[in-house]
Amino acid sequence: MNLLIVLVLALAGLLFVMRRESGAASAITVMVVVAVIGLFMGTPWLSLLLFIGAGVTAACGLQGFRRQWLSPRIFQVFKNVAPKVSETEQVALDAGTVGWDGQLFTGRPQWSQLLSNRNSGLTPEEQSFVDNQCAEAASMCNAWDIAFERADLPKELWDYLKKEGFFGMIIPKEYGGLGLSAKAQSAVLQKLSANEVLMVCVGVPNSLGPGELLLKYGTEEQKNHYLPRLADGREIPCFGLTGPRAGSDATSLPDTGIVCKGMHNGEEVLGLKLNFEKRWITLAPIATVVGLAFRMFDPDGLLGGEKDRGITCALIPRDTDGMDIGRRHAPIGSPFMNGPIIGKDVFIPLDYLIGGVEMAGQGWRMLVECLSVGRCITLPSGAAGTGAYATGTAGGFTRIRRQFNTPIADMEGVQEPLARIAALSYITRCTVNQTANMIDNGEKPAVPSAILKSQLTEFQRQVVTDAMDVHGGKTVTLGPRNYLGIGYAGAAVSITVEGANIMTRSLMIFGQGAIRCHPYVLRELAAKDKDDLDAFDEAFFEHAGLIFGNAARAFTQAFGIGRGDTPFDSAAAPYARAINRFSAAFGLCADAAMTTLGADLKRRELISARLGDVLSNLYLTSMVLKQWHESQAVEDERALMEYSCQYLLHRLEEAMDELLNNLPNRLVANTLRVVTLPLGRRWHAPSDKLTQTIALAISTDSALRRKMLSNAYNGEGKPGGFPNPLAQYNKLLADNPRADSIYRIVDKAQAKGELPMDALHPEQKVEEGLKAKLISEDDAKFMREYEAEVLEMLSVDDFAFDELAHDKRKVIKHNVA
Repeated sequence: MNLLIVLVLALAGLLFVMRRESGAASAITVMVVVAVIGLFMGTPWLSLLLFIGAGVTAACGLQGFRRQWLSPRIFQVFKNVAPKVSETEQVALDAGTVGWDGQLFTGRPQWSQLLSNRNSGLTPEEQSFVDNQCAEAASMCNAWDIAFERADLPKELWDYLKKEGFFGMIIPKEYGGLGLSAKAQSAVLQKLSANEVLMVCVGVPNSLGPGELLLKYGTEEQKNHYLPRLADGREIPCFGLTGPRAGSDATSLPDTGIVCKGMHNGEEVLGLKLNFEKRWITLAPIATVVGLAFRMFDPDGLLGGEKDRGITCALIPRDTDGMDIGRRHAPIGSPFMNGPIIGKDVFIPLDYLIGGVEMAGQGWRMLVECLSVGRCITLPSGAAGTGAYATGTAGGFTRIRRQFNTPIADMEGVQEPLARIAALSYITRCTVNQTANMIDNGEKPAVPSAILKSQLTEFQRQVVTDAMDVHGGKTVTLGPRNYLGIGYAGAAVSITVEGANIMTRSLMIFGQGAIRCHPYVLRELAAKDKDDLDAFDEAFFEHAGLIFGNAARAFTQAFGIGRGDTPFDSAAAPYARAINRFSAAFGLCADAAMTTLGADLKRRELISARLGDVLSNLYLTSMVLKQWHESQAVEDERALMEYSCQYLLHRLEEAMDELLNNLPNRLVANTLRVVTLPLGRRWHAPSDKLTQTIALAISTDSALRRKMLSNAYNGEGKPGGFPNPLAQYNKLLADNPRADSIYRIVDKAQAKGELPMDALHPEQKVEEGLKAKLISEDDAKFMREYEAEVLEMLSVDDFAFDELAHDKRKVIKHNVA
């Protein structure tokens, strides 16, 4: 018994000082004090072990002795196993900033840092633009006409977008642009997601491309010439980066620019001869100016210095000799402007280089620095907008669609995907809005941009799949009435562009984050590169303290010990404490993976992907909690917040479980499991009760539904214009309680035999109910109008026999004599 008491005292004391990362002195004190107690309690062997442990710790803690004997040996091992960081990787690591993602790596995230920049929303001017100009643009869209009849936006919409400055959202007002905040840009794109082609055509010029590159790196002459023309739509830009041989690995560009002399405007000047082949370039078919990335060489030394200058960016007018542009690709689902650009012996003067000759060879740095912002906004905002529209249409359809005399929204099999649609849309909206707010506060979130792009576009794909499922036959039949099918088919585009999700998940999130966001790894690698033993010693032993601290925090918090206070209310606090716990567990597992795999971790992409999944779910849950903390909750929003957090934490534990199942070093993996998941997996999928609450809220005219759709285009459109399904469903749901009470009256009467059994259509039941004086004439009139609207929303399109054939000559006249 005495042995057990002393052992518990030693473990409790050591866990306490480890959790607080109190340093070697505190650990030595604990071991010596407990060892002395052990001697008095008759446990000499345990006391001896504690004295030995205190001695070893003291030796490691004596800086002079440690640096003479221990640190050089550790340093040598580190240099042998540490991954080599290439020049292109270093540029990517140096780009952007570290914020909340860095806190999650520490194992002790400081919530005050996350909450210090409150999201104050849009300015009145920005909100007016979203409410008016964006609504007007959305009202001019007919999805079927755009996708199948003209494969383009109508001319009057292009003219309106140019007139109102949509292509200059990121351009400052002094150059004629709108100068919108990141939050406002996101809000614009969320509303314009009512039509996929519209969102892409506005989003791309305001993302990674000539506008942003000119703002950050252009010469004053280039800015003064191009930015006003880009802002008012006189110039339509595109950016040529990817090609047949260079996709996600953009650094492998085979396109070349050779420094030489050539003729320009009748004069011989120093410039570049370009040869390139670009594919999948959005807006290329209609672009008037092309941003181009290529590998620059100076074989004759005309500029002096290096002959291989590296990736470089230039801005080239469309009518430049030798450039073939104008053909189109056919993107799946949504025919936005996208096509190839081919150049053969295209000569450009040096002043076409973005930033001039001084920026030659800086293209990769330029691209990765801009990418961190653009990837946080364009596609994630599109995903948030799509989520809002899917929530609204799926909720509305399932309430008015009745089977077995009941709305299918009340069937549990339908409620499951309905709740998932709402939750994924809610997570997406919270994450996009809060990350945009970080950008407005000066951050350039490199690792979060990879998280948002990969995770939120995957959510978008799941959302539209679930929405298609609950609509059934309504949306598997293409035609003007189908408001989901085109977006469903096009979901794969967002998965693929701006870095394929497979590569982003398995290579970038943790691969970049492990070095960039870790508190000590970057310092250790820098010490290795400089061969600085003293700097390495300091960083390494602080790192060791973090490892012990994370182990203690992860283990004790799994039992609810030392969870600490959080700044959240009682509803959100359990999830914040879970993030504290899993942040420590993640930090420990990340260090274990890097230590045991070393440079081989680069090739173990599934390990890296699962670590990235843990980090992604920590980040997404944090954004949900911040949004909850800052906004005014409406009825049933707590259920949605809890469902979202439980869903994410369930995924997090699943990723951690799979990681531990697959770490090659089984002794380390099993030890980690005992420390990080001592009680097994504790976060279950969201409950049926939460599912039912959310499904009911989004399928009725509720405060939660209205809040979820607040960023969407809910307008009824112009008289005689294109109907907006959201507006139609909103009206039907407002009328649904009255209609539902009438359904119950006539259905009950028919079940009792009070109405004819052959009155099978709802309209027939209403008329028979009126005859039987079960309902009033006013009720009957209301139901006639209501059912006409319902039938219109349930209906699908049909076409003439040969209308779907592109080549009418190939149509077979079946069953015609």
